[in-house]
Amino acid sequence: MISPYVRRLRLAAELAALRRACDLSAEKLARAVGLPRTTISRLENARLRPDINDVIKILDQLGVTGEKWTQLLAIAREAAERGWWESFADEMGPRQALYANLEAGAESIEEYHLTLLPGLLQTPDFTSARAAVDKADWSANFSPARAVEARRLRQRMLHRPDGAKYSVVIDELAIRRPAAPSEVVVQQLRHIAQVVDSDQPRITVRVLPLDKPIDEHIVPRSGFSIYRYPDPGDPVVVAVDTVTDDLVHTHPEQTAHYLDLHRRLTDAALPPDESVQLLQAAARRAPRSTERAA
Repeated sequence: MISPYVRRLRLAAELAALRRACDLSAEKLARAVGLPRTTISRLENARLRPDINDVIKILDQLGVTGEKWTQLLAIAREAAERGWWESFADEMGPRQALYANLEAGAESIEEYHLTLLPGLLQTPDFTSARAAVDKADWSANFSPARAVEARRLRQRMLHRPDGAKYSVVIDELAIRRPAAPSEVVVQQLRHIAQVVDSDQPRITVRVLPLDKPIDEHIVPRSGFSIYRYPDPGDPVVVAVDTVTDDLVHTHPEQTAHYLDLHRRLTDAALPPDESVQLLQAAARRAPRSTERAA
C-alpha cells in the first residue's frame, strides 16, 4: 500500500497541471463537470479523499485518455484507500497517524532525531513512558496503550521483505538527556545498539556526537524525516518535528534544504560500529534507579 496522503499529493499536482494546460479556472472546470468549486479546490490541495467518479468526470472534461487516464485513475484509487491507522487514529494520536501514513509504501526513510530517540526503534516501555507525557499528541480519545500498539505496527514495516530502507542520525543530546525513567532508558539504548549490531542491511543508525562540528558549522534546529517512494513521479516528502505539530514539505525548494542538511549530519556522525560503542557506553553510565533502591 502506497501512502494515501502522498498519492493525494500526486493526484493534486497532476490535476492542477492538467487544468492549467487547458487554460481553465477552477470555477470553470467545476461548472463544466457539475461539481462545487470547493471540491476542485480541495482535490488540487490534497485536502479531500477523492471520489473516483468525480475524478473520472474531471479527466474526461480535460480530455485525458489512454495510458495517462489509466495511470491517474490508479493514483486516485490509491489516494482513496484507508490505511490501518485510520481505524484508531484518534486513539493513537494524530501525529503518529500522520507518520504511519507517510511510512506506508516508502522506499526509503532518512531521519534526524535531535531530542528524542527514534520512534521506529523505540521499545514498548519507552513509547509508553513518552505517550504518558507528550500532551501535544493527545486527542479526545487518546490512549497510551493504543499508541504503543500503533508504534509496534509501524515498526513491523521495517522487517517486511519489501520494507523501506531506514537510515537515522541520532544526536547525542537525545541519548544523554533522560526522556524516560532511567531503567527504561537503559533498556532502550541497549535495544538500539542491538539493532545496529545485528547487521540488518536495511537499517542504519549513526550517532552525532555533541562535540563533532558539522560542515560549515550548520546547527540543526529540529528533528525531521525524509520519505522517498518507488514511483519517481511521487514527491519527496519531508516531515519536520515541532513542539505541537509536524510540518510537511513537498516543494523541491523546501525539501532541498533538508536533503542537504541530512547529508551533512550523516557525514559528521559516527559510523555504525562506533555508534554502537557510544550507545553501549551511555547505557552503562546511565543511573539505574532500581539498583539504587535495592
